[in-house]
Amino acid sequence: MSAPLWLLPALPLAGGAVLLLTGHRADRAAPTAGAVLAVATCALATVAARAGADATAPFLPGLPARLSVDGLSAPLAVTVAAVAALVLLAGRAGLGPSGSPARFTGLMLIFTGAMLTTVTAATLPVLLTGWEVMGATSWALIGHGWRDREATGAATTAFLTTRGCDLGLYVAAGAGLAGGAASLALDDLARTDEPWRSVTAAGVILAALGKSAQLPFSFWLSGAMRGPAPVSALLHSATMVAAGAYLLLRTGPLLAATGWGAELTAWAGAATALVLGLVAVAQRDLKQLLAASTCAQLGFMVLAAGAGATTGGTLQLLAHAAAKSLLFLLSGAWLSAYGTRLLPGLAGAARLPRALGPLFTTGALCLAGLPPLALWAAKDVLLAAALTRDPWLYATGLAGAALAAVYSTKALWYVWRPAPPAATAPPARPALLAPLTLLALACAALTPLALPPLRTALERTLDSGGRPAPHLGEAALSGGLALAAAAWAWSRGGPRLDLPAPFTDWLGLERAARALVVRPVLAAARLAAAFDTRVLERATDTVAHGALALARSTDRLAERGLADGVNVLAAAVRRAGTGARRPQTGQLHQYLAQAVAAFTALAVVFVLVR
Repeated sequence: MSAPLWLLPALPLAGGAVLLLTGHRADRAAPTAGAVLAVATCALATVAARAGADATAPFLPGLPARLSVDGLSAPLAVTVAAVAALVLLAGRAGLGPSGSPARFTGLMLIFTGAMLTTVTAATLPVLLTGWEVMGATSWALIGHGWRDREATGAATTAFLTTRGCDLGLYVAAGAGLAGGAASLALDDLARTDEPWRSVTAAGVILAALGKSAQLPFSFWLSGAMRGPAPVSALLHSATMVAAGAYLLLRTGPLLAATGWGAELTAWAGAATALVLGLVAVAQRDLKQLLAASTCAQLGFMVLAAGAGATTGGTLQLLAHAAAKSLLFLLSGAWLSAYGTRLLPGLAGAARLPRALGPLFTTGALCLAGLPPLALWAAKDVLLAAALTRDPWLYATGLAGAALAAVYSTKALWYVWRPAPPAATAPPARPALLAPLTLLALACAALTPLALPPLRTALERTLDSGGRPAPHLGEAALSGGLALAAAAWAWSRGGPRLDLPAPFTDWLGLERAARALVVRPVLAAARLAAAFDTRVLERATDTVAHGALALARSTDRLAERGLADGVNVLAAAVRRAGTGARRPQTGQLHQYLAQAVAAFTALAVVFVLVR
């Protein structure tokens, strides 16, 4: 059963490449073709997940390429493929960007294939391949509207931030090889020798925190909201940002084996859930609120990875994918209809048209963690593991969950306000309602997975047994806290929930990054350029001029000496020739006299020598 597994990432990758190469000639057919390919990929993911396939092929000497759909990757592969299919169906219904649909659909398919490669990779080199393609296509998708300088700038910020953190995976690969993991299988990284094990864990944590927009790297997700709505619905729900959390869940044994990695990861996730929850509460832009909430919700997944709650983290990832993709798609529909993303400008959006209001409410209540929706049950599973690890960790997570109810209710408060008298209802296309309804149903349908007996079966599938189950009191506490926070936020109203400027501006994280990283790097680059121009270039020019001057001097001296020597030799040869011509008179008696003189000289020499 390895054929469906190889075909799983290959189908969207090949289909996306064909659409990209075909270009504008495929613009008309691209949305439909992309949706069909995405649905086929979803079917392949389901087949591969049921079969539990494993496939190996030669890649590099001693480093085979391995794909595997096991207990952890199976539900995530199906989730990625399903969300991609629903997002592309929504894009086909009119939510996609109007320009270059073939390029957009091709990039979405390639991104999906890269994410599926990342999820099913069993070795670090294969994961790195999908990871890199995913990063490159995310840059192209966020900056799809390349004429918008702000969009392209945001895409570059996102790419450079995540790309800088991605270097940690290369460090992890080198440390893994040095530590004895010859095949770089993900399952073997925990068995490497120290200190290489710690270096490997540090590289993995850095790459994962950057990709999942955790503190202090959260700021790139704010700018990424300038991308089209389907891009946000796919990249920032179940795929790109979830890849970092998935990597931490996948390498949980490595984090635990270091003695410090699990603790650092858990507190990084808890801090992000709390701080970015406050940032989400402060936002007056709907997409910015959803972006900050994405960071906060991913913080729970990272917390789960650090606490060893693989089941809770997986359930959180699945439920978040459904809720957040639904909310991003609806925000995109309202943006195109109302021409604004500001919450005050979206008053009455949930009432006009009426079909979209209940769908948004379902996604927002799920995001708020209200029972009986999926994120409420998922959080209880991971918070139960946090409680056994550290009560303060549990308290921080619980506070983050309460903030989730506040920022979700804030969004609901605005969109359910009475619409202005002049407001007109944008049409609710049936083709758009179908994928949105499926996502809304998933927000409730995933809840049983977090409850016995399905949770027990999932734990066996994930091989994550032995973790404490949430008690009824814990579930009641988290649900009651969420209800109380939601009621308080609704009574306060949206404007009264605004927080000071630092929270509105994402704590100034981007400015801090520019001050602490970008400006020093640019200053160092300018200094290096000035050193190159003023020192190295001048030194090179000086040496070159000196060499030319030496060459000219040498040329003059050598030329003059050789010419004089040749002239002297030529004059001597001429004189010798002139002297040699004088005896040649042509008269016999002169030749006889010369011979007598020569023999006489020889005789004298002979007598004297003897």
